[in-house]
Amino acid sequence: MSDQAVYNPVARALHWGILLLIALEFVLAWLMPDVRRDTQPVGLIAWHVGVGTSILVLMLLRLVWRGAAGAPALLPGPTWQEHLAKLVHGLLYAGFLVLPLLGWANASSRGWTVHLAGWLRLPGLAPKGAGWGHELGDVHQVVAYTLLGVIGLHVAGALYHAVVLRDGTMQRMWPRRG
Repeated sequence: MSDQAVYNPVARALHWGILLLIALEFVLAWLMPDVRRDTQPVGLIAWHVGVGTSILVLMLLRLVWRGAAGAPALLPGPTWQEHLAKLVHGLLYAGFLVLPLLGWANASSRGWTVHLAGWLRLPGLAPKGAGWGHELGDVHQVVAYTLLGVIGLHVAGALYHAVVLRDGTMQRMWPRRG
């Protein structure tokens, strides 16, 4: 596959780095205790918040990088596949930006201090005690499950291209040797 047909090394590193953080984030979310009114941001909850802010930063970097470096053209295929690919990628980008912001606003409304990757203090996105900020926690959960479904579509599409079509689509983002 030609160099123009594959994503550049920075785009691939951001893609796989975000994948690892997303996997970790969902594991943390399933393992951490339920967040209640008096819950404190310690242990797995603190890790969840820190990983979430890291995902937000990497997604912002990915958007900046994509704007600066661009992306290879889609491989030829049916129009419906191109539209579906663009829709799924757009939902992934939006979801991985919106989801951490919802969590950050919810944490702020609880009076929690939010840190980037556990070390750089970030400003609050909602005032402490804001009812709307607390409700964003429920929205955060709905968006997370929706995003999990979109991730499933993305993986199914990648596997369809790799196993059924065998058109080299996955190799465009796969880490390269040499």
